[in-house]
Amino acid sequence: MKVGIIHFMAYPQTMKGEGPILETLEKIAADEFFDCVEITTIKDDKVREEARDLLATSGLTVAYGAQPRLLGGKLDLNHGFEAERQKAVAEMKAAIDEAKYMGAVGCAFLSGKDAPDESGRPAAWGRLKDSVLELCAYAEGFPLVMESFDYDVDKCCLAGPNAACAEFVRDVRQTCPQFGLMVDLSHFPLQHEATDDALEAVKDVLVHAHMGNCVMKDGAPGTGDQHPRFGYPNSENDAGDVAAYLQGLQRIGYLGPSRPLVSFEVKPAEGECPDLVVANAKRTLKDAWARMRCCC
Repeated sequence: MKVGIIHFMAYPQTMKGEGPILETLEKIAADEFFDCVEITTIKDDKVREEARDLLATSGLTVAYGAQPRLLGGKLDLNHGFEAERQKAVAEMKAAIDEAKYMGAVGCAFLSGKDAPDESGRPAAWGRLKDSVLELCAYAEGFPLVMESFDYDVDKCCLAGPNAACAEFVRDVRQTCPQFGLMVDLSHFPLQHEATDDALEAVKDVLVHAHMGNCVMKDGAPGTGDQHPRFGYPNSENDAGDVAAYLQGLQRIGYLGPSRPLVSFEVKPAEGECPDLVVANAKRTLKDAWARMRCCC
């Protein structure tokens, strides 16, 4: 696999497209542990150009995450009001343009909010499909990736249970074969799904994977979709869970000679040093890989 890291999560001060973007990207680019970096919007034209040149020089594979653009703007690709849905579509088109400019291999996004009740879900899925088909046509073959999220804990997204997400992707792929699904180890506990079950459900549509952690204990620091470091107090995932995840990815045929993307999504908690959180993730993967290899 190509080991990646989500730049805007590891260094959250850059998530809104500002802050020490070049300095932190250079840290990642200079670290040969990483083969891929996932970026998001960069507001300043000059900084964006310099970042593009830096990444091109590094040889890193670049992926683009539009999730901060949608979440930050409270935008919803399956919104019940057409004008609101079109705002989200317009923002995604701008994200696709930026992703292409930055030399990314694809652009990831998330669905909007879950419907208020079961009766509203078919229509919400239909609106999401309308948005995705329009975006696929706009992208002109450029790969688009939907990430599955929780549906009743934190983000409360429509595209939550992984089996439902996979069914949606299969449907869209009849028109847009460049469309795929992303899963995240940190989301499985939030989705109330076992790792093996989630991976089995998506094995034919999976194109991108994240490694992360979460806290499920009510009232504990970091509860929800906050991506704390591995080993964080009261958290769900550590090296053994990462090893099981990697074994599952291998079992369903995701890992292999094509070296697909598997990226860390970790975020420093208040008072934590981002560089130490990144180092923690690397050590966790080395531990997990050793455990996985010993079991093979």
